[in-house]
Amino acid sequence: MHWIYTEILTLQISDMKSLLKILPLSSIISLAAGVIAFFIPLLVLPDTIAPDLQIACGLFLIAAIYYIAQPVPIYATSLLVMFGAVLTLTTEAPFQPGIDTVQQFEYTDDDVIVLPDGMVYNDAVFTVENGIASKVSVTVLSDVNGKVTVQLPEGREVSTLASDAEYAQRRSTALMAKDIFATMASPIIILFLGGFMLARGAVKYNLDTNLTRILLKPFGEKPSMIMMGLMAITALLSAFMSNTATTAMMMTMIIPIISKVDPKDKFKVGAALSIPVAANIGGMATPIGTPPNAIVIAGLNQRGIDIAFSDWMMLATPVVLILLVVSWVILRFMFKADIKQIKLSVDSIFDTSIKAIGLYLIFGLTVILWITENQHGISSSMVAFFPVTFLSLTTILDKEDIRSLPWEVLWLVAGGIALGLVINQTGLAKFLISLIDWNLFTALLLIFSMAFLALMMSNFLSNTVTAALLVPIGISIGLNTDIAGYNFIIGAIAIGLASSCAMLLPISTPPNAIAISTNLLDTRDMTKFGIVIGIVAIIVLTLASQIYWPLFF
Repeated sequence: MHWIYTEILTLQISDMKSLLKILPLSSIISLAAGVIAFFIPLLVLPDTIAPDLQIACGLFLIAAIYYIAQPVPIYATSLLVMFGAVLTLTTEAPFQPGIDTVQQFEYTDDDVIVLPDGMVYNDAVFTVENGIASKVSVTVLSDVNGKVTVQLPEGREVSTLASDAEYAQRRSTALMAKDIFATMASPIIILFLGGFMLARGAVKYNLDTNLTRILLKPFGEKPSMIMMGLMAITALLSAFMSNTATTAMMMTMIIPIISKVDPKDKFKVGAALSIPVAANIGGMATPIGTPPNAIVIAGLNQRGIDIAFSDWMMLATPVVLILLVVSWVILRFMFKADIKQIKLSVDSIFDTSIKAIGLYLIFGLTVILWITENQHGISSSMVAFFPVTFLSLTTILDKEDIRSLPWEVLWLVAGGIALGLVINQTGLAKFLISLIDWNLFTALLLIFSMAFLALMMSNFLSNTVTAALLVPIGISIGLNTDIAGYNFIIGAIAIGLASSCAMLLPISTPPNAIAISTNLLDTRDMTKFGIVIGIVAIIVLTLASQIYWPLFF
């Protein structure tokens, strides 16, 4: 996609034929649809809805369309959301529509005026129309749920003021540009950066490959046990590395295994499918395992709730283990092996250079500090800055290694955090929640429904996008409704983990696409398994939300 933008810059605007050659028609339609969607709330929503909320709704729609259709890279969409928020929603924004909007208000007695839902006063300055335009400044004594108690200037009464007065609206948020910019360097971003650097070091010095060979030895030579070993190792690695990188590496590891199996043996399909399945599930185990985990933690942080690295592992690891075992059983059943024994060469040769040893020490110490966070009290993001600093300082990772890090993923996560901030701060989440009668839901039904929605969406969208769109809503439902027994912390965790269970299609996650690209299995195999494990995942998450997670919250 990057070359497209270079071409467009040199394009004459009037040359539409050349534009169509560079951008597919579907991309042009998607781009236009996003722009139109942005303006729809401004034109359709009633004037009683605050303009900032209307703008936030427009940003949400354009983000959803661009995330789904991807006429531009998804990390670029995240940056667009941040730019739009800074440009229109912050206190320093150059464009602040709605500042001069006026609305009629009502009064209840001599000292209280009632503002329409979603509207607020503008520095307590009211415009009066008694034949001559004028303004009346009043002293606000209190503001409770839109009922503003005021002290009027001498000679004024609320009744006469309300009969022909209108009030100017101020901004409905206190967002500052620095709040949006801060998402680019939030603690969650630093946590991910540390994880990326450790993963890069592991690949550079073959730590991942050697660990795989060592860990595979105890599983023996039976095909079913080899599959279990592959899944366990993949899940372990993906808890600390990119799911995509882990899958790419592990798919190369199974080539010598597959070569010993008859082409008609279904074991090769099960083995190939076990890798992306384990990578998707394993990424759920730690905060750095996959971006949806980070979005959940960041969303809760914005509400003053901190989940330590080890706490997340305690919450997610039992779910991960159950899903891994169930997946292994299902794969064994669906793709029974004809071969009875597979002999493997699993010798490992560790790099013993000074830099490699330095990596081993930094990697091990970082993981230990993460796991023992509750004991020493140092936050996981602060621990993550240790490998960031010392892998650079010791040149264990050089500038080329730093350049090769997946920076676009950090931008994508930052955009998700910023979108959640906008949704919450502008009141958009409350507005969306108000459209549904949540009293019809029980806590169990709500968690099941949100987790199921996250699973379905993430089969067609990025799991990160799904989490970015749904986690803020799940949190806000808990904060703004009275559903008995619903805990928004548990709801957010269920949404985040459900977003990582998409195994239905090759497009669902990059690991799925990598597995399909090997030609060892086809989409029907993946879909058949994905339906079954998706149902199991929702059941497991729902049970965890009712039985296990309440022990912590």
